[in-house]
Amino acid sequence: MKKIALFVDVQNIYYTCREAYQRQFNYRKLWQQLCSEGEIVSATAYAIHRSDDGQLKFQDALRHIGFELKLKPFIQRSDGSAKGDWDVGITIDVLETAPEVDTVILLSGDGDFALLLDKIRQKYAVEAEVYGVPSLTAKSLMEAASRFHPIDESLLL
Repeated sequence: MKKIALFVDVQNIYYTCREAYQRQFNYRKLWQQLCSEGEIVSATAYAIHRSDDGQLKFQDALRHIGFELKLKPFIQRSDGSAKGDWDVGITIDVLETAPEVDTVILLSGDGDFALLLDKIRQKYAVEAEVYGVPSLTAKSLMEAASRFHPIDESLLL
């Protein structure tokens, strides 16, 4: 049975699904699909912590499914912009986990991860799969993946 490590860029998936479909991603459905393909040995969701009730319920639901949550505080800058980026944290965790699994699955549309996927595929000979909203996923990320899975109606709530 293949060993799967799952990494979710929660903010990216939330905003791309909302923009493209006005709906939320169905994490439980994805989990069920992946369990039929192999053993999920690691599943981490990276999110921004705002402490509102909706966020807390969502975080509890992810934990209940089987995800480890890594949270960063929401930072509002004085100019009104916000900061809350997990790219470096995700990259470090993927690099540390890749040698121990057969497949790395990344949920994100962020093209910054293309270099990471190229690296782990070459160095560790792992499959590197991506789930993303097709119209909002960087072409470079799709090309770097062993397999691109479009997020469509079947994976939405």
